[in-house]
Amino acid sequence: MPPPGHHAGPDNAGGFCLINNAALAASVLREKVSKVAIIDVDLHHGNGTQDIFYTRGDIWTGSVHVDPTDFYPFFWGGADETGTGEGKGANVNLPLPLGSDGETYLDAVATLIEQLNHFQPEAVVVSLGLDIHKDDPLAGLSVETEEFVALGEQLSALSPPTVVIQEGGYPTEHLSANLTAFMRGYLRG
Repeated sequence: MPPPGHHAGPDNAGGFCLINNAALAASVLREKVSKVAIIDVDLHHGNGTQDIFYTRGDIWTGSVHVDPTDFYPFFWGGADETGTGEGKGANVNLPLPLGSDGETYLDAVATLIEQLNHFQPEAVVVSLGLDIHKDDPLAGLSVETEEFVALGEQLSALSPPTVVIQEGGYPTEHLSANLTAFMRGYLRG
């Protein structure tokens, strides 16, 4: 499993991220198709990914994450950050209150998927965060292991070809069970 990458931007690194794997995947896919979407479902906002594509209209970025007002990466990820220039409207952030439960989280992911579908991408990159689990050391959300199955089902329903990139998820006794649950739902969907 590669290290996480969604905090790495064009001019900076952060959050244990040096290379933005999702941005690289989207850039390669963009060479083959005209529109690519990145959906980030990690605990933290993918500020690096947003920064890389903020002025572009051909790569849509969307993120569900804990409200960055009092949570890393702090100054990025507000709902008012929608892109600039050609990228206006191609960036969507859905910040959630600290400690939100799985139902709230999955509802936000469904809303983000609806917005992604309006963009009509020809390929999708998923920045998967397993750090949304209630027992993750950062404890920002309260998602149960069983709810990773539903997350996998939601994301597998995307029509375009999809690449899943692992982002956050800190070593806990639940980490492998969370990934297994996600993959079970993804393959079932």
